[in-house]
Amino acid sequence: MGLSQEDPFLLLFGVSALLLGGSSGSSSHSLRYVYTSVSEPGQQEPQFFSVGYVDDQEFVSYDSKAKRRFPAVPWIRKVEEDDPEYWEQGSQLVWSAEQVFRMDLENVARYYNQSGGAHILQYMYGCELRKDGSKGGYDQLAYDGRDYISFDKETLTYTAADAPAQNTKRKWEAEPAIAQRNKAYLEDICIEWLQRYLDYGKETLLRTEVPEVKVTRKEDYDGMETLICRVGGFYPKEIDITWTRDGEVWMQDVFHGLVSPNSDGTYYTWRSVTVDPKERERYKCHVEHDGLPNPVDVAWEEPASNLGLIIGWVLGILLLIAVLAGIAVYFRNSQDGYRAAAGNDQGYSSSGAA
Repeated sequence: MGLSQEDPFLLLFGVSALLLGGSSGSSSHSLRYVYTSVSEPGQQEPQFFSVGYVDDQEFVSYDSKAKRRFPAVPWIRKVEEDDPEYWEQGSQLVWSAEQVFRMDLENVARYYNQSGGAHILQYMYGCELRKDGSKGGYDQLAYDGRDYISFDKETLTYTAADAPAQNTKRKWEAEPAIAQRNKAYLEDICIEWLQRYLDYGKETLLRTEVPEVKVTRKEDYDGMETLICRVGGFYPKEIDITWTRDGEVWMQDVFHGLVSPNSDGTYYTWRSVTVDPKERERYKCHVEHDGLPNPVDVAWEEPASNLGLIIGWVLGILLLIAVLAGIAVYFRNSQDGYRAAAGNDQGYSSSGAA
């Protein structure tokens, strides 16, 4: 089929071995893997975690106790039809990478002259197919939450974040084939697998959810006010939100939040702008997204008055009272008429009997 499931894991294995030293849609989409090794005082060996993501959706994970990779979403099961050995091969390769990666953590700690304590080594790599058709990719290591070393696929060079990372840089640069292989994976193999995964999960990964846009306001202490554009429930993640003033993009005193996931797989975010209350009608929140046939512009609107609702509620109660009163009168009259008719019948019968 032209693709090997091994490639992402062989990439890690090859790079980690050197570190040892002596030992489709219209939106952008991404494929990335994260490997983490954690050492803690009192543990015999570091813990190891491996997770794969398509866009922001976890689709595979690795259980170090079971020494197996497992599906994290139903759609990845479709790969078994094309590659029955997918899970077995992947499990073996990640297990091998786990052994090397744990030793890498010891080596990096030694570069920093650290002999104990809690430490984390994290390897992150992946590729991106952008909306305009261009491709991107990254390959980097982090240690204890800080950058350690990264690979530039365009220049085939490594950037060490500090002096200890220079040890790894020298070892990697001594093997030019590693850089060539990493570049080939990031630009070709990774992109092909990304497109394949997008096809497997197209019902969820290529869907669109229309964003809900609402503008609220709050008064500031200095006589100004803040207009907040809240956008939620959208998918895919890529969205363009700007504030405009008289139809022109406005950047002054604009703040924005991160695009964050909802529990249902959609996203939400916000943009705010500080304005003079006398000029608030000049500002609009401009939103562009794949789920919208056309861009939308939303301004702050005065909340509808509750007076009409209250009047309608009161009239409804009065109408209900009137209806109930009418029903009561009807039943009372009906019962009186029934009692009168029954008396006449009895009288008539009595008279007839005499």
